[in-house]
Amino acid sequence: MKRTEIEKLVANLAESIVRDLDLYLINVEFVKEGQHYFLRVYIDKPDGVTIDDCQAVAQKLNPILDEADPIEQQYIFEVSSPGAERPLKTEQDFSVSVGRYVNLTTYAPFNGQKQFAGILLGKENGVISLELTEEGQTISIPEDKVAKIRLAIRF
Repeated sequence: MKRTEIEKLVANLAESIVRDLDLYLINVEFVKEGQHYFLRVYIDKPDGVTIDDCQAVAQKLNPILDEADPIEQQYIFEVSSPGAERPLKTEQDFSVSVGRYVNLTTYAPFNGQKQFAGILLGKENGVISLELTEEGQTISIPEDKVAKIRLAIRF
């Protein structure tokens, strides 16, 4: 089974478990690092995940993975938070991140600059809206102009 197929299958298996625990699934990755393979399931919730959240998902998902047995080689299974400064990718990422501080970079200058920092106001019809921190103004940037957007820690 290909890496992407494994990731999709595991995401499907994990989705209801994660949702039942009032969490949401961010990503699943199956990667080889050095001599070892890793299956990583990233979860989140609005106020951040705890070790107990990760452990609960792992305990419920592990027997299901053992039964489905989608991975031929031995691997290390991990459930974790995606991190404080993770990229926003899915519609769900955007909807649960409204009101949070983000950094956004565009492919080419937009209104004379490529980097923006501010509060995410939302994403609607392919347009991302931010309240810029320093200027105190609102800007709307078409999603196809955005190289990356990620949550950020504000100092």
